[in-house]
Amino acid sequence: MSNLREECGVFGVFSGETNDVASTTYYGLFALQHRCQESCGIVVNDDGVFTDYKDTGLVNDVFTPNIIDRLGEGNIAIGHVRYGTTGSSERSNAQPIVVNHIKGKMALAHNGNLTNSMELRAELESRGSIFQTTTDSEVIAYIIVQERLKAPSIEAAVSAAMDRIVGAYSLVISSPSKLIAARDPNGFRPLCMGHLKDGSV
Repeated sequence: MSNLREECGVFGVFSGETNDVASTTYYGLFALQHRCQESCGIVVNDDGVFTDYKDTGLVNDVFTPNIIDRLGEGNIAIGHVRYGTTGSSERSNAQPIVVNHIKGKMALAHNGNLTNSMELRAELESRGSIFQTTTDSEVIAYIIVQERLKAPSIEAAVSAAMDRIVGAYSLVISSPSKLIAARDPNGFRPLCMGHLKDGSV
């Protein structure tokens, strides 16, 4: 009988000023490394310009000082450490996922499983969506983008998407100007928020 592998970790930081959010996210992911050791990734948002890096391996092996420097500074960053629950252990399935759409960019990191993932994926594919990964996370990203096309804000789009996805999950999402954290209505997956001394969230 194989061990249950359901533990990913998500991390996000929002700062009122441009600073080294990549390093903050690195240490956040390092603290979450006990949850998973398959792959990891960070996206830094510098006033709407997204820079990302992800790969298989441990946080301290993937994110060398040179890679952290290349990510640069910004005011928002999200990160992810992964165990594969849906999808294989390939680099292409590492997160966060970055998508470009008509209303801008979005980055998403996800922990959990959807019970209606296959149904939603089939619906999206029938409408022309082309998937680059085999993860639930990409399904969630596409659902949010669909809702964003008709919603007045990214927050409203995420809320509408949560009405369509079913399962146990927590999310951190970066739009060009906002950081959003959300978890499933039942609160099955852990997610907490705190403040740093400089006011960062």
